[in-house]
Amino acid sequence: MAKGKTAEKSRIKSTHWDDKIFGAAIIILSILIFIIILYPLWFVVIASISNSDLVNRGAVTFLPKDIRFYGYQQILQDSRIWIGYANTILYVVVGTLLNMAVTMPAAYALSRKKFKARNVVMFYFVFTMFFNGGLVPTYMTVSNLNLISTRAILIIFGALNVYNLIIARTFIENSIPDDLYEAALLDGCTHFNYFFKVVLPLSKAVISVLLLYYAVGHWNDFFNPLIYNNNSSYEPLQIVLRRILLMNEAFEGGSGVQGGYAQSSADQVKYAIIIVSTVPILCVYPFVQKYFEKGVMIGAVKG
Repeated sequence: MAKGKTAEKSRIKSTHWDDKIFGAAIIILSILIFIIILYPLWFVVIASISNSDLVNRGAVTFLPKDIRFYGYQQILQDSRIWIGYANTILYVVVGTLLNMAVTMPAAYALSRKKFKARNVVMFYFVFTMFFNGGLVPTYMTVSNLNLISTRAILIIFGALNVYNLIIARTFIENSIPDDLYEAALLDGCTHFNYFFKVVLPLSKAVISVLLLYYAVGHWNDFFNPLIYNNNSSYEPLQIVLRRILLMNEAFEGGSGVQGGYAQSSADQVKYAIIIVSTVPILCVYPFVQKYFEKGVMIGAVKG
């Protein structure tokens, strides 16, 4: 009896130390990963206010040197940056509202078990995740609709994301019981009233997730404006950054040389551009990180 108790205590003690070692290893690994991810961001920050010649020679590693704010001064003087910001905010707000106006009603309709054609319709949606018409036919379709170089194409293109539709349909199907619909039906509630007064209020979690996914997608959208827009006044921030970062275009009224900047200033401007363009997302992400995690959990169940 005593030997059994001693063996049990020894096993518990061994398991306790194993858990501690495993926990310490996880913490150390997490810290290393955090440093690996954080340092490039920190380097961009210090490089944006350091002498570009020192940055290129590798003299700037952890702290800024020869601090100067030339890049930020040039950004404040260039109207293209602020026009790009305004356009991007417009596309994010209006585009996200359109996305939700399409996704949630479609998800509700496809979640109704009495809708006999829902599996067939869902198949056509899912089919587009794996196959599409290709870039040339899509461009020809957009051109025939006279949407090239318009704000409308940058808002309505990709109005529905099938993966987000699956997340919303799964949530409604598994989280909102059919008994609620039957009770509402007895009270004379129509599908529209039930959707707006019952389904949407109970779907705040998935709505928050989809709002976040769609908004971030619009903010980072680069390919569609590059292909379907030729009007510089409609360019989002990402396209403006492309011209400055990759093509090395001079700022309006800037002290650039032919085709761009002197090397001593060009890199500092580019780093400052990166900071200005990513600050909104960096500031928002810590507050919405839980919604990213919630979205992964919601989409993990396809029941």
